Amino acid sequence: MALKIGRGASAPPFMVMDVITAANARQLALPAGAPHIIRMEVGQPSTGAPLGAVAAARAALDAGHAMGYTEAFGLPSLRARIGRHIGDWYDVEVPTSRIAVTVGASGAFPLAFLAAFDPGDRVAMATPFYPPYVNILVALGMVPVMLDTGPETRFQPTIAMLDALDPRPDGLIIASPCNPAGTMLHPDELAGIARWCHDKGVRLISDEIYHGLQYDAGIVTATAYSPSAIVVNSFSKYFSMTGWRIGWLVLPDDLVRPVECLAQNMFISAPHIAQIAAEAAFDCGAELDANIARYRRSRDLLVRALPGAGFARLSPAEGAFYLYADVSDRTNNAQEFCARMLDEAGIAASPGVDFDRKRGHHFVRFSYCGPEADMAEAARRLQRWRLQRGR
Repeated sequence: MALKIGRGASAPPFMVMDVITAANARQLALPAGAPHIIRMEVGQPSTGAPLGAVAAARAALDAGHAMGYTEAFGLPSLRARIGRHIGDWYDVEVPTSRIAVTVGASGAFPLAFLAAFDPGDRVAMATPFYPPYVNILVALGMVPVMLDTGPETRFQPTIAMLDALDPRPDGLIIASPCNPAGTMLHPDELAGIARWCHDKGVRLISDEIYHGLQYDAGIVTATAYSPSAIVVNSFSKYFSMTGWRIGWLVLPDDLVRPVECLAQNMFISAPHIAQIAAEAAFDCGAELDANIARYRRSRDLLVRALPGAGFARLSPAEGAFYLYADVSDRTNNAQEFCARMLDEAGIAASPGVDFDRKRGHHFVRFSYCGPEADMAEAARRLQRWRLQRGR
């Protein structure tokens, strides 16, 4: 007798993880001395955790610090330090009681979705989007509503798009800077969307995990414009601590206790050692600023070089560390295109269909947070690849 499999188990894969697997296999299959695979498929900084964060974790272990459960919302000292960070960056005061430490942003999203929505609720977002938004919502029985965007709005949603939705959604997810396009909602745009959501009774979830990684414009938080917004942030990107699995939520008053109860039952707490390291990371500004300078140089190099390699239509590289390239003049199958790029040029990149299931077969996402030398070599390989293929 076949046993039942839950509906949530039908969530599709996060394809970039499959690209990682393929790139790892390709690297292992290379003969000794062959050029290595250049990794541009994943948004994982190559810089590693700040030295001060690592030192703090090591010191705690050397001192025999007992690593156990913390409060579900995290160490009080870390929550207070996050609050000071919010004040320093945005000139916004947030009580510590509204800050929850989470198991990365990936752990924050199901907490936010479960607290804010019911099965069957409709949650809007721009396409292209970060795939786990949709996959988590679907697994929880919620309904994603897609807002088709393009270069004319920098792949970001607008109030006009929201006004056109009928019926009005129960929620809206925004990301600025966004993955995969690397574009931003400018301050007046974010303020307008946040106020629209609050006035219309639409729960806003603002993904701010790439804050700190903006190059030409200032940054603002949805918390500044809406008392009902949920903000998701993380130590993975700006703080370069992906493997430590540590993030945070800024919650509206009405969701503090519901999220706390969910966190107690689903995660107990974020890893104690990661919380110690995260608190120390706030004092590593000089090292983190140097990382950003590296990303900026790689961005500038690729924006100059990729058009000559056949990638002329690139998203505005305003933030994060991604370029979203329209390759419709070269292929109708981004997955096949990326597989050839890996096989023939030794470069791993992510097919756009992971981020936009309707139009993504015409796009490729390049991540430029790897070593600078690799990014420069990637530009040279892509230029050679275009010449070899004649297009």
